Amino acid sequence: MHSTEHNMLFPIFLKAGELDILIVGGGEVALEKLTFLLKSSPDARVKILAPEIRDEILELCRQYNLVSIQESYAVDFLKNTDVVIAATNDSLVNQQIYKDCKSRRILVNVADTPEICDFYLGGIVTKGHLKIAISTNGKSPTMAKRLRQLFEEVFPENINELLINLHTYRKTLKLDFKEKVDHLNELTKKWIEQT
Repeated sequence: MHSTEHNMLFPIFLKAGELDILIVGGGEVALEKLTFLLKSSPDARVKILAPEIRDEILELCRQYNLVSIQESYAVDFLKNTDVVIAATNDSLVNQQIYKDCKSRRILVNVADTPEICDFYLGGIVTKGHLKIAISTNGKSPTMAKRLRQLFEEVFPENINELLINLHTYRKTLKLDFKEKVDHLNELTKKWIEQT
């Protein structure tokens, strides 16, 4: 059966080290979100807020110099926050966080509740400077995980060296923008054909 549905999400890469990120929750889901965030952006500026916070999260806070606040959620904690991840085990609290964020124009992700998320945390492949984000539009995290594993196997470890070399070479070209694009497209096309 052919479907006309498609993924309407707009992918962006955020500089997490320049944003103030709040994760509300201190349990398993919060740990998963924090670990995912730090794996991709070890310089992320994150605060963890929950009345009880798992030891593994507190250890990550110590390791990455993050702030942990052992209190219940209140709207005042949204002050000076750019992005929020609601990961409590209380759906009413998560819904309140969502409403509070929306009224303050703060981007929010409510864990395991795609219908009230401004963004999703998809699968990510990182090889040096190369980063590929994978989204299944919230339909199948398992498929995103499998695709991530596939891409990690397909891209060689030395892809970063290729990117650096291409960047260095690009700076030496004495061409206008369109000519540079055409030249580099031809060069990388040859590389793709050889792999």
